[in-house]
Amino acid sequence: MATSAPAAGKAASASPDGRTQIFDIGIQTAPPAELLRRILGLVEEGGRHRVSYVNAHVLNQSLASPELRNALQSSDLVYCDGYGVRLAARLIGLPVPHRMTGADWIWGVAALCQERGRSIYLLGSDPGSSSDAAAALRRWYPRLRVLGTHHGYFDPGSEHSERVLEHIAELRPDIVLVGMGTPQQELWVDHNLDRLEAPVVWTVGALFDYLSGRTPRAPHLIADNGFEWIFRLAVEPRRMWRRYLLGNPAFLYRVLEERRRLLGHRRNG
Repeated sequence: MATSAPAAGKAASASPDGRTQIFDIGIQTAPPAELLRRILGLVEEGGRHRVSYVNAHVLNQSLASPELRNALQSSDLVYCDGYGVRLAARLIGLPVPHRMTGADWIWGVAALCQERGRSIYLLGSDPGSSSDAAAALRRWYPRLRVLGTHHGYFDPGSEHSERVLEHIAELRPDIVLVGMGTPQQELWVDHNLDRLEAPVVWTVGALFDYLSGRTPRAPHLIADNGFEWIFRLAVEPRRMWRRYLLGNPAFLYRVLEERRRLLGHRRNG
């Protein structure tokens, strides 16, 4: 059931710990290289840690789903994976986070894991996609320890889900990358974090589809200037039209409403 946006005065703010708060989600503003080092550092801390991303689509969903919003708020680190979030921060007058997209950062993660002897497990996407993604990573990083892969087509709480948890517990990877799409991936991790035998569990969206070559990437000229959504809409119009043609205007409206509210508050203050 849809819920209203967070109460006025809490939707957007800057935090002293290097995060931009947009719609009650704390988004890291540090450069990607620093964030990747920080995430690998979480492995060494022990315990269990969650890493998540947000874009305009994820923030839209978080406003309609308290469970998703709670899962994002409970993450140890949330980063920006979309130009819509950067635009929102700029319009509202907040520190603008760097964009860190999975198809780019995965190579840095693979290099750091190979260098430090850390292991990963790929969970999600269509049958075969995660294994093809693992093969692509091993071609460039032959000493990378990919301990296992599994598709993401199973129901939460099912016997299949139990077998996946048992498989991960048996292998005990350092990082589990979970690519099931939002909100399924965040909610599955939230419900099973205590049973996931891995220091870092990282939700990654459609990353494996890009790595495996099943989904083409936008040309850099398009992606680097904030128009990747147009390319994705052209490639998958039936799946993406609602997200972009309805979701993008809704997100922009919410951002402009917040900007108007804050400007009015400053004038009246």
